[in-house]
Parts: sequence; C-alpha cells; structure tokens
Amino acid sequence: MIRALHRWPGLLALALLTILSLSGAALSVFPAAERIAAPQSQAGLTVAALASRIQAVYPGVEQVRRSPSGRITAYWFDQGAPGAAVIDPATGEGVASADPNQVERWLTNLHRSLFLGDSGRIAMAAGAAAMLILSLSGAALVARRAGGWRHWFARLRGPLAGRLHVEIARIAVVGLVLSSTTALWMTASTFDLLPDGGSIPVAPAEVSGETGFALDQMPTLRQTPVAELRELSFPYPGDATDVFTVKTDRGTGYLDQGTGALLAWADLTGWERVSETIYMLHTGQGAATLGLVLGLMALGVPAMGATGILVWLAGRRGRPRIRGNQPAVRAETILLVGSEGGSTWGFAATLHAALTEAGQSVHVGPMSGFAPERYARAERIILLAATYGDGAAPASAKGFLDRLSTLERAPDIPLAVLGFGDRSFPAWCAFARDVAAAAQAKGWPELLPLDTIDRQSPQDFARWGRALGDVLGIGLELSHQSVQPQTTTLTLVSRRDYGAEVQAPTAILRFALPRVPLWQRLLGGGFARFQAGDLIGILPEGGAVPRLYSLASGRLDGFIEIVVKKHPGGLCSGQLTALEPGDTIAAFLRPNPGFRPGRSRAPLILIGAGTGIGPLAGFVRGNARRRPIYLFFGMRHPNSDFFYGEDFPDWQDEGRLTRLVTAVSRGARPHYVQDALRGEATEVAELIRNGARVMVCGGRDMAAGVADALAEFLAPAGLTPAVLKAEGRYVEDVY
Repeated sequence: MIRALHRWPGLLALALLTILSLSGAALSVFPAAERIAAPQSQAGLTVAALASRIQAVYPGVEQVRRSPSGRITAYWFDQGAPGAAVIDPATGEGVASADPNQVERWLTNLHRSLFLGDSGRIAMAAGAAAMLILSLSGAALVARRAGGWRHWFARLRGPLAGRLHVEIARIAVVGLVLSSTTALWMTASTFDLLPDGGSIPVAPAEVSGETGFALDQMPTLRQTPVAELRELSFPYPGDATDVFTVKTDRGTGYLDQGTGALLAWADLTGWERVSETIYMLHTGQGAATLGLVLGLMALGVPAMGATGILVWLAGRRGRPRIRGNQPAVRAETILLVGSEGGSTWGFAATLHAALTEAGQSVHVGPMSGFAPERYARAERIILLAATYGDGAAPASAKGFLDRLSTLERAPDIPLAVLGFGDRSFPAWCAFARDVAAAAQAKGWPELLPLDTIDRQSPQDFARWGRALGDVLGIGLELSHQSVQPQTTTLTLVSRRDYGAEVQAPTAILRFALPRVPLWQRLLGGGFARFQAGDLIGILPEGGAVPRLYSLASGRLDGFIEIVVKKHPGGLCSGQLTALEPGDTIAAFLRPNPGFRPGRSRAPLILIGAGTGIGPLAGFVRGNARRRPIYLFFGMRHPNSDFFYGEDFPDWQDEGRLTRLVTAVSRGARPHYVQDALRGEATEVAELIRNGARVMVCGGRDMAAGVADALAEFLAPAGLTPAVLKAEGRYVEDVY
C-alpha cells in the first residue's frame, strides 16, 4: 500500500514536480541575493529619522516599505509622475531601481500558477500535495528499508540508483515536507479557504485637522527601530483628515499628521504571526539561509525522480509480475517474501498462482511490510525467506524481526516459514531459522514446521507444496521453473594453469571486460560496477542451477578474473577449466558487499587456502593506497598450486602487500594456514588489538580451524572471533 502510494503519484506528477522544485530552487536564491545587495540600516536608526531623510530628498513621498531582507523602497509623486527607488538609509537617497527583477517575476509566475491563473494555482497545489504524499510515504519506505526509524542512517546496499535515491531522500525529506505543507497553506489562503484572522485598528473618530508636524518629532516613529518597520504610508496631500499609517513587526497604528499622536493601534494576532511564519518558511523572505537550504533540498526532487524511475524499471525486471494479487485486508493467505537477488519472488509467484487456482484469496508482499493489523480476513501467513551473507536479513525483509519483537503478542494466524539457501554455505537458511525461532518464542501458532529449499530446487519446493496442500485440504502441485538472471557473454583472454602434478587441475581465468550499455551504467547493473570479492554466476551447459565464483579483480583492473579448481564430476568447473583463449561463457554478476575490505586505513589480515586466494589476491592488487596487508596463504605444494606466486614479489615491491606467510600441507612437515597463524600469534594478536580487520576465504573446515586458532591466542586480550564479527572486523566467504 505504502509503496503504491509512493510510486504512482511520483510517476504521474514527475514533470509537474520537476517544474515546481526547479523553479522553487531558483527562487530561493533571490532573497539571499537581495539581502546581500540591499543597503543595510544603520544601527539604532529610527523610522522617524529615516522618514525625515527620505522626505527631504523626495518631498512627494507617499510610502516607505522595508522588505524582510532589509531593503528599503520609497514611492513618490513628482509633478504628477510616479517614481520609486531602493533607498540608502544613511542618506535617504535612491541608489537603485525599484522595478522587480524580470527573471524573478517570470519564475514566480511559473512557480505559482504555470502562467495559467487560478487553474494553474490549482495544478501547482496538486503538485505540492503529490510532493507531500511522496515525502511521507518515502520516509516510511526508507525506515522500512533501513530496519526501522532508529536505523534511519544505516548503511545501504544494492544498486547505485537505489542507494542514491534513498541517500538523497534521507537528507531532503524534511525540507520537502516543509515546502509542500507551506505551499498548500498558502494556496488555501489565496483561495480564501482559511480564516483571515487579521486585525485592523479602529479608524480614529477625531483627528486634529492640523498638518505639518515634523516626522522626526513623532513619538511613535522615534520609538520604532527601522529593523521593525514594514510599511509607512503618508497622508494624502492636502487632506487634513487623513493620517499616517505605520505597520511594524508588532502591529499597525494610525498617527495624527498635525500632532504626531498615536490615534489607534492593533497588535498582530497569533493567526497573523503563524501565516507570516509560514510565508517566511516557504519563500525564504526574512530567512535567506533557510531559503537556500530548502532550495538545495528541492533540487533533490528531479534527482530522486530520475533514480526512482530507474529503480522502478529495475524492480519490474527483477521481480515477476503477480497477476490478481489481492489487497492484504481481503486476503485469506498472506504470503510475505524475504529476497535479496529476486529469485525467491519467483517461487512466491508460483505459489500465489497455485493457491489462487485452488480458490484461495492471496496477497503477496515483502516481509519488510509485515503489518498484522491489516490481515483482517487472513487464515494463514506464509513466509518465504532467503538469507543474506552470514545470516542477515535479505533486502526485502529488513526490519521484520524488529517489528515482530515490538509486538505484545504474536498474531493468532497460523504461520509457516520456508527457508531458501545453499547447503554448501555455513549460514544455510540462517535468517529463516532466526525467524522461526523468534516466532516460536512469541508463541505464534504453527501451520507447518520450518522447511528449507536447497539451491532453488523445484523438487524441494514441490515436496513442500504437497505438505502445505495436505494441511489446507486441497491438492497443491507446485511446478516451478526458475527464471535465470540476464547474462552477459564473457570472452576468455588468458589462463594460468596449476595443480596438474597433484591431480588437482586449477586455472586462473581472465576474461575481457564486456561492453556495458548506458542503462546498466546508470543502474549499476550487469558488469558496470564490481569489486574483488563480488560473485560471478555461471550456468553450465546442461545444468539447472548457476554456480558462483568469487572475483579476483575489480572493474578498475580492466578485466574479470576467477580461480577455478576442477572437481571430479563437477559440471561447471569441468567446463570452465576446459576453456581456451577466445572461448566464451554466459555469466551474471552478483554483488557481495558483506565481503569487502572497506575504506579504513587499519591493517588487513587476509587468510585463505586453495582457490580462496582469488578475492584476497584481488584485494592486494587493488591496494593502491598502500594499506598494510598481511596475507596468510595455505597450499598443498609450492610447485603445483602456489597461485599468484609470480605476482606476490611485485606486489610487495610496490607496497601493496606488507607480508606474505605461506603454509604447505603436503610437504615433509604438513603445515596448515591455522598453524601459520599460531606461529605468528604475537604479531597477529597485536594487529587485531590495534584495530586490524580479518578476512577469511576458503573451505568450511579451513575457516573453522582459523577461528579456533584465533580464539586461542586472542583470549588473553578478551577478544574472540564472535566479538570481532559483531564489531564488523571479522568477515568470511566460506564454501
């Protein structure tokens, strides 16, 4: 609901909002420019002294005005001809033309009414209303994506367009809410939809009938600083019954032109002060700095419009269209999805179609939109939850566990949790397990026990579907066909071979950078942006599930590189290690932001074995800033699988690699990488105590041994791998 409320006003009103924001941003400059250019009042100058000076220069003066910027303008008649000028308060003389800036007038008419009068004002008011809706719904979506209002400035992940959209919104939303709200107030005031609330002093019953009292002797004018003046109107020449009218920041009064006496006075009402404050907040008149800030925030609208369209287009490509999706308030089955790359949404679409065909009313939405108060007719809730990284919530499930924890009690609606993951990874369906455990702790009734789907297996999904059908009393056959990611053709340009002597053929494969379309550069999709440690997915010929390999290069290196070991019976590894220069493969990119060295200058301790050296070598090669890097590399034998052995000396000479420690497991004295760590325990412990970051890549057994070794010699310092993980200083890419 919130997403639709945010999306459609933005798409439909984008052109109008762009005009509104750009013209508003341009107009925000004028109050500041006027304040800088205006001759400023002298300290302590009174209205009496100022009016006397102006009258001495322009005897036919009719009115003196002071704008919120401090500019003073006088209007007069000289032998029947009108005149006006910006006044220097020190002399009372005109120093500049009082004619309005033509550009400012044009922009004002565009901003207020599109040059269309009342109909244009209504259109711009509709634009302001759309901006308010977008701002409020956008703020709710940002909070949902970040995992709650408390995490408003949490670090983001995902494509560049989406991150830019949210980053701009985080900063600009306050200004946009303020600008749109004040614009709607001013429009309502223009059309007399708000009460006037103003006060006018009662006209004096009697005046002296005399004229000629000196301005600089009038008590009220002598007591009023110029800084408080808004307007001073002079009596009509020759009319002894007319009066001076003075308007200040405090109110309005009438002065006798023959005696200088104050005949009547009315203070500004609270309503007038509110209206004036709103005018100041919207236009910047009287608050030039605030106006410039709001103008800068308004520039975020076209930027968010452009990135929003890119995000919308990417979402349409990455998520299947679910036909007949019912509103949550009317659905019998609530189906919530936690997905990072989009594949779990495909399973949700298959389940939605099967349940709908069986006569069920089904709503599909993200887990981040969990709102049990809306599930008025729901008879069951089903969660399809993937896992991100080392057990974290995927993108569309951010904030779910926080929202569940704040509930006083779990919904009475039975729950089923289905986890998606890859059994070869240590954090196998960890997020789904956390969700199931949290639901059980809350006393949430169970529809089905927790189940899992390994590597997007259609067979596993069909098996679970039959179990669900049995519980619902319907025949449910789930026939899912995974939609593979859009791939790019990569051409092999070189290869380096290792391991033949020990019957473990391994190759470092280097592919040419593919040509990237403009739309992918804008979205950050495809191979437009990648870093060492990101993942490349390859679907082997005759296979149904893509295999993922860690990248040993970044975009700036100018090539795509992976390290592949041929596994007995391995379909994908066999095809890759058989490639020759000039051969091609179809591949896709999957970002892996959880396994990156970061921008800190703190030392890096890189630990890997076998093909796990790939991303670690990429980090070393990309270390142009000469950050201290200590690399621990485990291999079978230096003559057969010392991957990147010819590169390490050059990287050390260039300052990219501080120290290399190797461990050989097939020599006369078998030595593993965890043993190498123990041998350098004193130095490693000192580096970690001083803030070093540890990155581990390789097999699960190796990673477990490394964690045990670190736990041993870090214990005296009160540190453990778990503590380092909580601090973000220990990350793994384990298979």
